[in-house]
Amino acid sequence: MTTIQASTSPIKTSGSGSGSTDNSIAAQISRITAKITKLTQQLKELAFGSGSTEEKKKQQELIQQQLEMLQTQLEQLMRRQAEEAQQKQEQKQSTAKGVVIPSNDHQVDIYI
Repeated sequence: MTTIQASTSPIKTSGSGSGSTDNSIAAQISRITAKITKLTQQLKELAFGSGSTEEKKKQQELIQQQLEMLQTQLEQLMRRQAEEAQQKQEQKQSTAKGVVIPSNDHQVDIYI
């Protein structure tokens, strides 16, 4: 019988860790997609595994809950990725027109 782990690690969205893991949005999306693929495969294998019907049903529910959580995280990351892409595009368009959008790189101190 296939054993399913009930815990999933939270996705870090920001911060400066000293590890060498890539925490970009694209990398996070890739990791979540891989987890979804793995869980989907486990769900398929569950039907052919040994164990009672009740055990299979509990594991199926657990896997489905994890899939729903991962899909929600994936949607949030994709939305954030789209927003960042849109902001970059707007900055490029504004910069091309000669308008500088305020950012950490473009600040002016005014003293009166």
